[in-house]
Amino acid sequence: MTETRVPRDGKVRLGTLDGDLRVERDSEIDVDGRLAVSGQARFDGNADVRGDMECGSFRSDDGTVHVHGHLYVQEGLETHDGAVEVDGELKARRVDADRGLIVGGPASAEQFEVGGRLEGAQTLTAKKVSVGGRFRLAGKLTAETVEAGGSVDLHDVELDSIEVGGVIRLAGGVVRRSVEVGGKFTSDAPFEFGGLEVGGVAQFHDSAKGGRIEAGGMMTADRDLTFEDLEIGGLGRIDGNGKGRSVEVGGRFSVRGSLELTGKLEVGGQISVGESLTGGALEVGGKIDARRAVFTSEAEVGGAISTREGLKASHITLRRKSRATGPLVGGVVKLDTKATAEDIYGDTVELDDKAQARQVFARRVVLGEGSQVDQVVYTDSIELKAGAHVRSPPQKVASLPTFPL
Repeated sequence: MTETRVPRDGKVRLGTLDGDLRVERDSEIDVDGRLAVSGQARFDGNADVRGDMECGSFRSDDGTVHVHGHLYVQEGLETHDGAVEVDGELKARRVDADRGLIVGGPASAEQFEVGGRLEGAQTLTAKKVSVGGRFRLAGKLTAETVEAGGSVDLHDVELDSIEVGGVIRLAGGVVRRSVEVGGKFTSDAPFEFGGLEVGGVAQFHDSAKGGRIEAGGMMTADRDLTFEDLEIGGLGRIDGNGKGRSVEVGGRFSVRGSLELTGKLEVGGQISVGESLTGGALEVGGKIDARRAVFTSEAEVGGAISTREGLKASHITLRRKSRATGPLVGGVVKLDTKATAEDIYGDTVELDDKAQARQVFARRVVLGEGSQVDQVVYTDSIELKAGAHVRSPPQKVASLPTFPL
């Protein structure tokens, strides 16, 4: 196979070449129509190609090759201590650029592996994209997997998975399986995802819908957020409505609208919900505040719960020294030692030693030693242990008033 050579500092005009092309350092090639190389195009050092180019394979060593047009490579594009800049479209079977790749037009390959910087002004399509440094793309990114070690700035994505060691910002799109970010994640437009794991900060500036969300530091959502399971180790905020299966909060979490769950809410720190809170089960070790809270099974309060319209569950337990503000409504409501509540409505209501409540409405009432209640209204039975005190005489009635919630 023949080889065409361009000497160092050479300035030539080339068109169709049968064979290989070898270009030495600091050369300029003016293209006659299109530079078409049937074999390998190899560049040693910096070079300019002024026009469109196509070749069987492309290699650049120790420099930057700038193609002022389109670049079409039948097989692989490879650089060793080199970079490639393409003003137009780039097509190749695979791309392996150790220092960097900049593309002005659409870019497509089965695989992009860039050690340094990858920047695109339009779209990029691939099966796999791997970037060691910075990855920026102005158009849509379509790929199966993306891995980046540094910072990532994308417009619209359609991916199976993405893993970023540093910071990622994207307009929106879809990641079907998983998003893993070591530092900070930000989405600016509607975003759908299979799962999201962030070691630092997660920010949703528009609506988002996905599977499991795990944020080790802080998570904020400016609009509605739909999820399967949400786990926040630090701080969290949803300015719209939240909807999912379960929530576990270790720090502080707030929802401006409503929070609708089908599973369990676990609060070790503090949570506030501006409107209604619904779920399957509740476990509070810290503090919870909501307009109203309704759970289909158990609600266990170890710290404090405050509602304006009430807490309802099939079984409510206030642990030792815990506090409830707002009505409690349940099948069974139990206050452990020194727990305090306001009005209680239930089938069976039990107050342990030195527990306190304002009013109790129930079928059956048991008041432990030293417990205090302002008023008791019941239909079946009441049991007062030593030192239990009801300020107004207990009233036995044929039927109880309508319960709240």
